[in-house]
Amino acid sequence: MGRENLAGEALILLRSRLCNPKFVFSPFSDSADSNYSKLKFILSSSVTEACNNSVLLLGPRGCGKNAVLELVIEDLLKEYPDMISVIKLNGLLHSDDNCAVKEIARQLCVEHQLLFSKMVSFDDNTQFMIGMLRECGLAHKTVMFVLDEFDLFAQGKQRLLYCLLDAMQSVTSQAVVIGVSCRLDADQLLEKRVRSRFSHRKLLFLPPSKEDLQRLIKHILVLPTDSSLPHDYVVEFNAKLLNILAKERFKQIIDTLSNSDSTCSNLLRFLFSAVCHMDLKSGFLLIENFKAALSSIQRQPKLEGLKDCSILELYMLVCMWRLEVREQDSYNFNSVMKEYRSIHDSFQTSDYYARNVCLRAFEHLLERELISFMDHRGHNQSTEFRPAKLLISYHELYQGLKSYRSCPAILQKLIDRER
Repeated sequence: MGRENLAGEALILLRSRLCNPKFVFSPFSDSADSNYSKLKFILSSSVTEACNNSVLLLGPRGCGKNAVLELVIEDLLKEYPDMISVIKLNGLLHSDDNCAVKEIARQLCVEHQLLFSKMVSFDDNTQFMIGMLRECGLAHKTVMFVLDEFDLFAQGKQRLLYCLLDAMQSVTSQAVVIGVSCRLDADQLLEKRVRSRFSHRKLLFLPPSKEDLQRLIKHILVLPTDSSLPHDYVVEFNAKLLNILAKERFKQIIDTLSNSDSTCSNLLRFLFSAVCHMDLKSGFLLIENFKAALSSIQRQPKLEGLKDCSILELYMLVCMWRLEVREQDSYNFNSVMKEYRSIHDSFQTSDYYARNVCLRAFEHLLERELISFMDHRGHNQSTEFRPAKLLISYHELYQGLKSYRSCPAILQKLIDRER
């Protein structure tokens, strides 16, 4: 096989891994303390011991809550194929109680090959749901209700949650309610009557640590020796990859990535982009591929907007930043001009422009939305007197000046001094 063919086959293998949550999260399912093990124990005991349960999966978006839940349900369906029925709802689609109960009735009808009518009322659908829970309980079948965006179901009168949890108080019913939410206080949103029927089991999902990120990267990118790829190519590919992972430059890339977003979903996007940048001619992953991936997923419109600014506009931004550092509650164009003159007088810069030119630069920054007015009530007031504010952070401004080819050295010194 040619080197490009080998690289193409390796590329397909790595992409398939990145798109397979079961493979990605398998390293975290080995430990007994993992959320995978805890959730599987809760759900499997509910099935085998015929007990009702409710649990909340809480954590920031992209931490793998739904991925781990899907893995657990998939494993349980293999172990108990005729003892589990899964009903899935999403708060973005079914937060309305009537809509949610109708969707539950529809999925139960599909599951048990029954006819479903769209014209049935909320009360009739509720009675049908309670009756089906009773029948499933008598048949030793557990109904698992997965409520994604759980906090949205806790709005309004919470009739759905009350009906579900109240029906689970019956000895004959057999069900589990699994709520998934990025709000850590989701259980506090429940009404007293609903909270009293809730099991108060919660699993907290956190972004992986730096050590876990390194372990995950190695797990995903190291090629298996028992694949269809030639052994020599696999050994060389893995050796070059491990060499990259050990480099300080690569660790800096991962630190930059995790500082902005350390979730698993962001890491997978980063790795997928790095794999797609792989050079098929060489057949190996290079440090440049990871650099390109980092820049591609960290596109920042504010930073890109700075690249097209004039030198004068950069001066305006730095002046505004210096005013904000001094904790001035309110400043306008006149305040910025005073700061601009102060810089010119102190350092005798050659970049000094007339007031009307500076005003046009100020208005240009407003159009680019790099700055804005503090409020929109003073439409009749002159631009020079309306309070303004920066819309970019210090980090964005610092990086923008650093990457600007002809940026005056004085601006770099000024912003470094204010750090």
